[in-house]
Amino acid sequence: MIRAGRRKYAQTSDDLAKAMGISIGTFRNKQPYTAKDFPPTISSEDARVKLWDSQQTAAHLAGRPVPALPDEDDDQDLLDRNEAAAELGVTPKTWDAYKTHPQISQHLTKIKGVEHCPRGIVKAFRTAKGDSAEAGPKGRPKGSGDMVPRDEISARVGALLDEDPAATIATVQERVGLSYAAAARALPRLRGERIADLLQEAPHLTSEDAAARLGYPTAVQRTALASAATELRARRVQLYLQRVADVLVGAGLAAQQDVQVHRLEGEVLAAAVLLSGTGSPALVWDERYGWRTAVSRRHPIGKETGTPPEGDDIRYLSEEQQPEPADLLAALADRRRGSRHPKTIRPAGTVLHG
Repeated sequence: MIRAGRRKYAQTSDDLAKAMGISIGTFRNKQPYTAKDFPPTISSEDARVKLWDSQQTAAHLAGRPVPALPDEDDDQDLLDRNEAAAELGVTPKTWDAYKTHPQISQHLTKIKGVEHCPRGIVKAFRTAKGDSAEAGPKGRPKGSGDMVPRDEISARVGALLDEDPAATIATVQERVGLSYAAAARALPRLRGERIADLLQEAPHLTSEDAAARLGYPTAVQRTALASAATELRARRVQLYLQRVADVLVGAGLAAQQDVQVHRLEGEVLAAAVLLSGTGSPALVWDERYGWRTAVSRRHPIGKETGTPPEGDDIRYLSEEQQPEPADLLAALADRRRGSRHPKTIRPAGTVLHG
């Protein structure tokens, strides 16, 4: 975590490499931070982006005693995704849903591209979460639309599943205030995420075993298992997409960012990497068409139409679904490469690995 008042000292791998006078490539290859006497990271153990305290690393590099950081918890401590989840006693995936709640979302802040939340806000949310007043509407007028903001749906339905794994669509409609269609989308997706969490924690289990262990009735398992398969597919490809984003950052073409995999209609997976310093505002990856340039930074993926997006500023950069980042960089830099139409169109679900 970033201790209270120490935000300005947060230091990324890029910052630390520059301070050491080496390239980021050398830094990643040699990993000097693994030395026994090197100051520990201030990011959580499993954090994708490592952060250090620059006062500590500067002292170490100068051969001076490394100053200790405060060891008492403070409400102004800044917690990353994993730490906030641990504070609430939930998985990081559940935190991703909780953080959209207005009580949290307005307090989120990014330090060196990494999202953090003040400890006091997380604690206050934990207290409020136990208050029945926060459980949402207890009913909804017949024929009315959803009574819950879209960015709060996951958190509220997730809380209901915590209480009752066998919750039905009708229960979600009544307790959360969703339409039938919204409840029918949210329940399988959240059950699928939890099945995926359990399968990653206990890989010896089958999907059916995981669903049963979570208390999901047989009648809902088919849709939950299908959703879990999509979720696992998304998590696997996210590793590749993040690697591409990190290479773009290293090349000075993008700011550090956490790539989010989105589900389009038909369980199609897609993601965007926002660019800077290039002619395109973003790159979009779609499992059917591979990588392409985008024309909008705010809505790079765009609306799903069932056909490949085309236009003067859209280039499909590779015939491969998952080209090596270096090949993608070369295609992005050379406007003679690529095409205005995808040369290969794959059905959803054909995520390749290599």
